[in-house]
Amino acid sequence: MFALGAFLLVAGLVALIWAPGVVKKTPLDVDSTTRLEGQVEKLNTSTGELEQNPAKAESITKADSENSTDSVVLFASSQCLVIDVDDAPDCVDGDDPRLVTASTDTFATDRKTALAVDSDALPADAVPHSGVINKWPFDAAKKTYPYWDGAVGDDVPAVFDRTETVRGLEVNVYEVSVQDAEIQIAEGVDGTYDDAKEIWVDPATGSIINQIDDQQRYLASGDKVLDLQLAFTDAQVAANVEDAKDNAASLKLITFWVPIIGIVAGLLVILAGVLLLRRGRRSGGAHVADADDREPTRV
Repeated sequence: MFALGAFLLVAGLVALIWAPGVVKKTPLDVDSTTRLEGQVEKLNTSTGELEQNPAKAESITKADSENSTDSVVLFASSQCLVIDVDDAPDCVDGDDPRLVTASTDTFATDRKTALAVDSDALPADAVPHSGVINKWPFDAAKKTYPYWDGAVGDDVPAVFDRTETVRGLEVNVYEVSVQDAEIQIAEGVDGTYDDAKEIWVDPATGSIINQIDDQQRYLASGDKVLDLQLAFTDAQVAANVEDAKDNAASLKLITFWVPIIGIVAGLLVILAGVLLLRRGRRSGGAHVADADDREPTRV
């Protein structure tokens, strides 16, 4: 019994110390599709006027498990933003007038901090990244994080602003503000970029629950060529909340309940063993006393 109690106690302590460092890491099987919707005003080059239309976007992110390591995970991602008219698919060809932007990206992040890192496994032409990109770290803090902005090609501050409750899940809300950033509007075309972004993050898992973009792009002359308001769809937010709740429950089971159960059960088993041992000793002592108190048998 003492051996069983000691085993449970040690197992609980090991789980308490070891489990968080093992499970609080970006998984290597990430394969996610994120859908967004909103409105876009895009310059019609034939008329010189901005035309407003509904828009939708799809972002696909996959982990490259074969080239990832215990500490670094590699990702390949693609994004496509289209004008949502005439039953538009999730993405269209480059010569389709409904296409707003399309891009691909490869990057690597630290599996614990979620910050971008260099990796020899990345393609030689991969753009160097910095900051958090597709998630926050586990146990995300109420502080400012560097956040990668692909349009700027650098990280910008994502400032903690407040907490909110989204579908029963308490989240941290971070704000990103970019103004007059010099970018290339198109290949060989210089311009500037403004963006106001809010990002809702589940602090337990670091997953992004919702995101709202309000961005504008201008030619060097100051003429606006793009005005975009985009956010996760309601269905996407609902799915993200459920995933975050499930993942947080699994984390709590492994990092809290398993250690607590092991430690408490181990202590109880050891205590039971001590009580049984003491009871056994008392019982043995009583038998000896009874034998000594007996009168000698007369012959």
